[in-house]
Amino acid sequence: MPLGKPAGVACVQLDAQLRCKLFGQPERPAVCRSLKPSAEMCGSDRDQALRWLSRLDDLTRPIIT
Repeated sequence: MPLGKPAGVACVQLDAQLRCKLFGQPERPAVCRSLKPSAEMCGSDRDQALRWLSRLDDLTRPIIT
């Protein structure tokens, strides 16, 4: 996504299982490489992790007036 990923839009690099197709590749965006998982972010299962990421996405959504 050359202009970045808008909040609320799934990354085009996610596969059917919502896994990053660029993980470990040099072309993976810097913002993705810099995101460090934490216990708070990951929770105890995949659903909790996806809810946390969805909230982060919402919190970083630009405010349009």
